[in-house]
Amino acid sequence: MTDQQSDTDTVDLEARGSSTSKRRRTPLRRLYYYLGLAALKGAVRLIWWTYRIDKIIGADIADRIRDSETPTIPCVWHGQLVLGIRLVYGWVHSTGYKACFIVSASVDGDAPSQLGEDWGAHVIRGSANSSGAHVLRDAKRKIRDGYSIVTAADGPTGPNKVFKEGIALMSKVAGVPMVPMAFAADRAWYLHRWDNFMIPKPFARIAMAFGEPVCVPKSAKVRDLETWRMQMENAVNVLGERSNDVFKGNPEQ
Repeated sequence: MTDQQSDTDTVDLEARGSSTSKRRRTPLRRLYYYLGLAALKGAVRLIWWTYRIDKIIGADIADRIRDSETPTIPCVWHGQLVLGIRLVYGWVHSTGYKACFIVSASVDGDAPSQLGEDWGAHVIRGSANSSGAHVLRDAKRKIRDGYSIVTAADGPTGPNKVFKEGIALMSKVAGVPMVPMAFAADRAWYLHRWDNFMIPKPFARIAMAFGEPVCVPKSAKVRDLETWRMQMENAVNVLGERSNDVFKGNPEQ
């Protein structure tokens, strides 16, 4: 296995995918994703360089997380993954940040998974809720190797902006802190889907927000994880409001 290879080779992806998804990996769909991946990589790379970072809220926290050799669990809403993943990509290539993405095991996750691997990150397929045992096992192993686990905390199927309890369980089991993050743009496209997926338009101004890490104690009871789940959900949402406040009075979308 190479450094950029997915860490889920030993478990069938279909078994990790959502039972509600009707999409399967047909030859035609595989070809569609293969051809679309090259276009996606080029578009993301080109558009990213047109963005201007207007403000970083909690910049000291971001620097601390990026430069630390201690693993964390950076958490962002699924709808803001374009900026979240691209930010981590920059960290990987500028400082050697050791990142591992959790990506849906469904066919919809095939392209993002390949994109993450091409960008130098490790990838775990599944979700902390729908395939929790496999993901927790893989994540704990990667954290032990010094990798931070980057995850969409409300993904892969929502509800939108509802923090998954499985992420708090991961923090408890692995003994590492969760880091709330949020992003905003002064103008963007929003896809009509469950997560209101945001794609900032070319030359958009960007705001980023980072909150203090939150670690679930190993001594915490599983039945009490709701306390930390709600704490993180509130933290990410507050950061989202603060980053959006940067562009109040300039609401173009």
